[in-house]
Amino acid sequence: MFKNLFVPIDGSALSERAMQTSIALAKQLGAAITGFVVEPDAPLPTPGVQMSQYERSTAAHLEKTDTHARKLLTAFEARAAESGVPFTGLHANATGVDQAIVEQAESAGCDMIVMVTHGRGTFGELLFGSHTKTVLSHSKLPLLVLH
Repeated sequence: MFKNLFVPIDGSALSERAMQTSIALAKQLGAAITGFVVEPDAPLPTPGVQMSQYERSTAAHLEKTDTHARKLLTAFEARAAESGVPFTGLHANATGVDQAIVEQAESAGCDMIVMVTHGRGTFGELLFGSHTKTVLSHSKLPLLVLH
C-alpha cells in the first residue's frame, strides 16, 4: 500500500524516533524512505551591510546548512541500509518549513509523511506553532504522527 515514506528530520532527539519508527515501518511494508532536512534560508541583509559582505555571509550560511543536512541524511541512510531499507536523502533551504515539507513530499512521489510532534499542547502551539498541524492541513498525503 505505502511504497515511499517521506520523513522530515532536524537532528533533534525526536528525529531519532522518526528515523527508528520509519525504518521499522518501511521494513514491514517493503517500502523505501525519502529522508528530508529543511534548513532556514539565509537572513536578509541588514542596513549598512555591503553586498560583498552579505554574499560572503550567505555563502557561509549555505555551506553550514548543507554540511548539517548532509550529516543528518548520511546517518539516516546508514541506519536504513543496516535494515535493508532503500533510502533517498533530500535537503532544501526554505523560509517556510511546512510548505517545503509538503512540496518536497509530493514532488518526490511519496505516498505517506511520517513526522514527530513535540506535543506542546494548546498553549505551546500558540507560542511556537505546530509544523505537524500545518503539514496535516496542507498536504493531500496521509500523515503518520509520532508523539
